[in-house]
Amino acid sequence: MATPISRRTVLTVSAGAAAGLALPGAAAQAGGGGHPGTRVSFELNADVLDGGEQVTSVTLQTSRLGRINPSSLTTGSFSVHAKATSPIPLAPGDQIYSEYDLDRAVTSATLDRHGDIVLKLEYAEGKVGGGTLGYIASKGRNVQLDLVYTITQNSPLVLRDGRTVKIQEFRQGRLANPEVDAFSYGVSRSGMKYRLYEPHRRGRGERPLVVWLHGGGEGASLPDNYYDNETTLRANRGALGFATAEAQRIFDGAYVVAPQSQSFWMEDGPRFAPQILQIIQDLVRRHPVDKERIYVVGCSNGGYMSMEMTVAYPDLFAASVPICGVVQSLQPNGPRLITDADLAAISTPTWLVTSRDDTTVPPAPNTIHAHDLIPGSRLTLYDHVIWNGYQYAGHWSWIYVARNDPAQNGQHIWQWMSKQRR
Repeated sequence: MATPISRRTVLTVSAGAAAGLALPGAAAQAGGGGHPGTRVSFELNADVLDGGEQVTSVTLQTSRLGRINPSSLTTGSFSVHAKATSPIPLAPGDQIYSEYDLDRAVTSATLDRHGDIVLKLEYAEGKVGGGTLGYIASKGRNVQLDLVYTITQNSPLVLRDGRTVKIQEFRQGRLANPEVDAFSYGVSRSGMKYRLYEPHRRGRGERPLVVWLHGGGEGASLPDNYYDNETTLRANRGALGFATAEAQRIFDGAYVVAPQSQSFWMEDGPRFAPQILQIIQDLVRRHPVDKERIYVVGCSNGGYMSMEMTVAYPDLFAASVPICGVVQSLQPNGPRLITDADLAAISTPTWLVTSRDDTTVPPAPNTIHAHDLIPGSRLTLYDHVIWNGYQYAGHWSWIYVARNDPAQNGQHIWQWMSKQRR
């Protein structure tokens, strides 16, 4: 197993951090005393931070054991060990960032409204040991890590009637993340997978549609046959931001779709464009989508692809938001991915976002160059990517868009998008 190391130390075209899915498994811990056969299942609770998804707490389904006295619970009542490994074989010498095998610190032990025990775990941006994705360097891909959590009970549970309980076995259940779980799964006729968020406001006419195009690290990993339809939502808050209550209020309820490339968008944008279009057309047929309010947003590889979509389909989108998008080839002396003539011909209202310290996709030949050529385009150029006092890699400027931070003349980017019509 690789030595634990944060993926932040590696700058890539990938859009996201390392995150994964908990696979059901049994983690048995024998305990002295108690009632033989006492088994408790537990769920892993995760949140997508700006730097990627982390397991932030564990819920032990203990309500059926009886009414637990909350005063008997302390941070030392249980220990939590976590092991995260790659779901696909690694080549000799290959490096995966964010595998781990360690104890998770318990910061609180409380009862929820159902009477289940919730163990909150220590977590933080850039902290190794809680992520659900791993980044395989040679493949340039995030993968969902296989997670195995082991719970150890260190002291008996005290019930309100004075009885004590020692749990004999803990069984791991699902990974729960309400924001991610709110997106349904879909597969288009072309075979491209996607996740879809449907607005709660129904029966009020047609709704806008936001198309989120992920970065290079969130596509499939082929020929490994790894095509998970998960990393697009778990690696960063790009798509999730548009499903928040704030965004839904601003857009008056919007569908949010996140297609997943079978490899990476820059491999062949003109080939992927019709597949994305097919998903959009299918959603328009099946849902009350307002064809005048379809928006495309993408980061890094997806920033390139958002521009490619407005080149290929000039009359489809009401607005485009390319974030740290690639225009110039990342290979020395390689051809431009989008020509100057194509950039100059873009008629879709466009707001570009990047950071000056982006060393993965340098702003000058990419975002700034595109801004100079796309007629009437807007540009937000940050000095660094800092949120809540934490500084991220300069490439991660999608964090700002996911938080509705870019603004011009007092108007923030989501409000600007919502006012655009095709």
